[in-house]
Amino acid sequence: MRIARFATAGQDPAYGIIELAVDGGDHPDTISTLTGDPLAGVPVNYTGERHDLAAVRLLAPVIPRSKVVGVGRNYAEHAAEMGNELPSAPLLFFKPNTAVIGPDETILRPEGCTDLHFEGELAVVIGSRRTSSGRDVYCKQVPVEQAAEWIFGYTIANDVTARDWQAADDQWARAKGSDTFLPLGPWINTHVPLEEAASLTIETRVGDEVKQSGSTSQMVHGIAELVSYISASITLLPGDIILTGTPAGVGPMVPGDEVHVSIDGLGTLSNPVAEA
Repeated sequence: MRIARFATAGQDPAYGIIELAVDGGDHPDTISTLTGDPLAGVPVNYTGERHDLAAVRLLAPVIPRSKVVGVGRNYAEHAAEMGNELPSAPLLFFKPNTAVIGPDETILRPEGCTDLHFEGELAVVIGSRRTSSGRDVYCKQVPVEQAAEWIFGYTIANDVTARDWQAADDQWARAKGSDTFLPLGPWINTHVPLEEAASLTIETRVGDEVKQSGSTSQMVHGIAELVSYISASITLLPGDIILTGTPAGVGPMVPGDEVHVSIDGLGTLSNPVAEA
């Protein structure tokens, strides 16, 4: 199932279910509006309203309620290309939700940044569980073997990085967390088996030129391990995101470029680049 957040003229953003022509359904390339936010942990229903996909603007499929947790150097070849050793445990950092933008929105190179890089990644969207008594239980101290139960779905991310600021600063807050530094989308794919998510092809293009081509099977620390490791010390709330790392091939993007990150079965996230 593909869940998207979208806007139409004169209406507030809403969530909907996307049906594509490749699905072979009765309503190809449409989006059906939902009554609320499916990540909020409450039942949602169809409103009966349906739009042509071409007539709506897709937004970032989720604005994280509390945090985005990034994982650095989680692909061996990427660590090597940056001249770094592999960390013995997942290397974590945060990105604020103010960095989030949606499909086709513009990545802005901040004033003073001279080396802006793309990093195509698989993003894990965290959900919650509801007990039989109706109480929500959040993702905290989750064993590896239970990690899949807390994953709402997956989307595509571009972990935009100001590489010159990353080298200059002791912390990565500015280099990773500036405004527009986290494109997400185009939608969330739910009901993806963990074993399938662990073997997806990731490709990043700048214009028509392929820059990154890798697979989530190359992760040093897998998806379930990351959920367990992070939740051991940090409670993950519904709508929080884990960025699982980027394959080798990262590089610069400049104003005038358009960056496309594609992941098997999840679609393509495209964003132009401009000066702030």
